[in-house]
Amino acid sequence: MTRAQFEDRFFRIARWVVIAFLAAITLVPFSYMVMLSLKPIDALLVDPGSLWVSAEEFTLTTYRDVLKSTDDGGQGFLRLMLNSALVSLGTVALTLAAAVPGAYAISRLRFFGGRQVSALFLAVYLFPATLLAVPLFVMFAKMGLAGNLPGLAIVYVAQTVPVSIYMLKNYLVTIPASVEEAAALDGCSRLQTVRKVVLPLALPSLMATGLYVFMIAWNEFLFALLFLAADPDTWTVSLGLAQLADGVEVSKTVLMAGSVILTVPVVLLFFAAEKLLTEGLTSGADKG
Repeated sequence: MTRAQFEDRFFRIARWVVIAFLAAITLVPFSYMVMLSLKPIDALLVDPGSLWVSAEEFTLTTYRDVLKSTDDGGQGFLRLMLNSALVSLGTVALTLAAAVPGAYAISRLRFFGGRQVSALFLAVYLFPATLLAVPLFVMFAKMGLAGNLPGLAIVYVAQTVPVSIYMLKNYLVTIPASVEEAAALDGCSRLQTVRKVVLPLALPSLMATGLYVFMIAWNEFLFALLFLAADPDTWTVSLGLAQLADGVEVSKTVLMAGSVILTVPVVLLFFAAEKLLTEGLTSGADKG
């Protein structure tokens, strides 16, 4: 066996071993969480290590308890999910509206310090969130934006715009400049070129960036706690889940149901956008 044949066979086997390992450490905890959420608490106490739910044990009362409003004796997660969805979608829209022009300017326009700008955007993440939390809260409280969902969305935008610009810039530089030159020859202005040519070609990157921003806003806890703790009606899912974890009277099966509800929307969004995330829309754009 030659060295090339050995390396080819080794990496072919190693690839599947790594895939199986990553799938196991990802899917086994999630599967265990789902199974626990479908059990009554007495069955969990009898056999807490079981990964299987029998037909006799199967129940959806945990999800009903989590989704029911607090007035009906539930945990009110339906309202919390709506709050999280409003904040997350608003953050995605505002972030992309600010990041697209910034990323396009850095990738296409020539100006003094252009190379250093990208590094400065990433340098924002050298500062821990706890360092920025109190100044942002004081500033937004003086502006009347503390304690409500729009103010929280704006705070998330301040966190997500730098990395979104960096992600989009790395994709925009791969779009051939000739397609923009062709649009200019057809009479398109710079803004028309961005709207009609660049953005459709950059759709996979926009989807990936939007999904990344959505996950940050959906799962974020620190700023949500700081801005919304005073008004339970504005709480997000992450705050509701923390309340379940701290509640002595709440069973662990209900906590697992809340964890599943927190996780599933992001997973569904990823699978829904998978085609756009992997499809290279720029292939062939520079031909003809």
